[in-house]
Amino acid sequence: MKRRVFLGGAMAASAWPALAQAPEPAAAGVARVQLDTAEGPIVLELYPDKAPITAGNFLRYVDQKRFDGATFYRASKTPNAPEFGLVQGGVQNDPARVLKPIAHEPTTRTGLSHVDGAISMGRTAPGTATSDFFICVGDMTYMDADPKQPGDNLGFAAFGKVVEGMDTVKKILAAPTSPTAGEGVMKGEMLARPVKIVTARRVAAP
Repeated sequence: MKRRVFLGGAMAASAWPALAQAPEPAAAGVARVQLDTAEGPIVLELYPDKAPITAGNFLRYVDQKRFDGATFYRASKTPNAPEFGLVQGGVQNDPARVLKPIAHEPTTRTGLSHVDGAISMGRTAPGTATSDFFICVGDMTYMDADPKQPGDNLGFAAFGKVVEGMDTVKKILAAPTSPTAGEGVMKGEMLARPVKIVTARRVAAP
């Protein structure tokens, strides 16, 4: 899949590492958030020291409880390798929940990368990201910024990673999608039954 595929539809919205058997200790200067979903919990580690705008924006949605009742609504599977891809969630521009767009923080600035378990912001043009985010299943480093590429080469704004609950993420990725729902590159990628995010809360590091 080319990066432009996600640029067109991300906002409208590889090797597998072993699953951790115990919570990973958090490094200094990070924040942890637990998403309690209808399919199970997902614990995120965010890096406001590296991506202050993007991580800070996500934390505002968490602290203001704007993600409560939102959904994971998209499962984009890699052709010929459906166990890899991304799941996307957020408030889908709900006017009662969405905040103003944020400035883009490319991976060339943050030093982060779209590796397995990375969480990043969906966008169309740079500076359009609001609430909708995605989680990578498998390494997708072609979504990083690459100044050597032509056109929009700023990639997506990674700002953290999953430290617990990749089994839940993979379950969402494997869920059935509607063959007709969605527009453009997102057609056929919308979950037939979106997965509810019951709550999103900060949690203490172990």
